[in-house]
Amino acid sequence: MTSDQEQRSFILVVENVEETRYGIERLLTASGYHVSTARDEEEAIQKANLHHPDLILISLGLDAVQALPVARRIRERAGLGEEVPVVIFCVASLNEGDEVAAGYNVYMARPDNFDQLRAFLSRLLRKLP
Repeated sequence: MTSDQEQRSFILVVENVEETRYGIERLLTASGYHVSTARDEEEAIQKANLHHPDLILISLGLDAVQALPVARRIRERAGLGEEVPVVIFCVASLNEGDEVAAGYNVYMARPDNFDQLRAFLSRLLRKLP
């Protein structure tokens, strides 16, 4: 069951693998979120400009060193403030189940399963005004 906040929350998913992008979209939609997807940084910037997401989920197969600047550029070029959380999947950098704050409301995560990801997103979105 999802809360009213989650049901109203809009998540932008940035993923370059079509099957993975589609799977994440379906899982988040089934959890009550409004979801838009982008296949790369440029498309993410365009969609973020149009829809102003409540949270951005980046899963581009990048390591932390590559992913952090992508997150910052999406926020900056889309005119989003630092209050919009960004979650980055960093498979190589973290142990399964880990989540790490990278500063400026950016988090790196490697959830064991979708329930763990959903719980993490829910915690972040509950912090929104």
